[in-house]
Amino acid sequence: MRTRLDIRYDGTPFHGWAVQPGLPTVQGALQSALAVIFRQPVELTVAGRTDAGVHATGQVAHFTVPDSANRTVSPETLVLRLGAVLRAVLSGNLASPVEDAPSAYPQGAVDALVVTAARVVPESFDARFSALARHYVYRIVDDVSARNPLTRNCCWWYPTSLDPAAMNASAKVLLGEHDFAAFCKPREGATTIRNLQQLETLRIEPGIIEIRVCADAFCHSMVRSLVGALTEVGRAKRDTAWLAGALAAKARIPEIPVAPALGLTLTGVDYPRSAAELLARQQTTRARRDCDCQPEQD
Repeated sequence: MRTRLDIRYDGTPFHGWAVQPGLPTVQGALQSALAVIFRQPVELTVAGRTDAGVHATGQVAHFTVPDSANRTVSPETLVLRLGAVLRAVLSGNLASPVEDAPSAYPQGAVDALVVTAARVVPESFDARFSALARHYVYRIVDDVSARNPLTRNCCWWYPTSLDPAAMNASAKVLLGEHDFAAFCKPREGATTIRNLQQLETLRIEPGIIEIRVCADAFCHSMVRSLVGALTEVGRAKRDTAWLAGALAAKARIPEIPVAPALGLTLTGVDYPRSAAELLARQQTTRARRDCDCQPEQD
């Protein structure tokens, strides 16, 4: 039986999503709690493997355990039990049954991670490969008068004022399907072709900017590199031609800054509705993408 989890977390106390031996991670904490509840190892598959310090309000993961184990724990009960067991794991009051678990979590980890919903899903559901799109928001404070110490861990305090209109105009050159190698940290054997569906900069209130990003998938550090590139345009150091040239290079560009992790939040993941559509999406996503797209649209 396959179960979907909807997850939210403050990424500050964690070394990212993915399990790392001896380090506090989101996946590690959740798998420790699930192993306690189901009395067996449980492996999670996630929609987006967020980096250290990146937050999530709309993360999705799934796991599969034998029917006999799942019948004893309904989705509603699972959410309640996960809340209690997670707090015990993160506070150090419950030893993790998982090998290579950290000896302790940072003090701020307690209540920094919560599962908001659980549901039984078809076997064709895959949190990673069935996803149609991922949505991120990056928040920037570009005026000292808008800086709030209470929200400092979820926004980038930028040292100078930015021009959202210029950032929006230049971002159009990046929309569409292209090779985003210039905006990614390379990983051997991994494609950097992505379909960027939204890259929008909004001043949501005086001194505060949101950059909203949506794509079918993202390669390593892609969102933070896109944000870093747009801030160069927003402070009038670069222009649209520079962005187009970077995209055409199809190789990592050292002049593109990578924005800090703390301003980035995964806000949602889109999926097909039917079991057949979920399976079809899996098959499409697993096929390696290739593209001879031109840089004028991405």
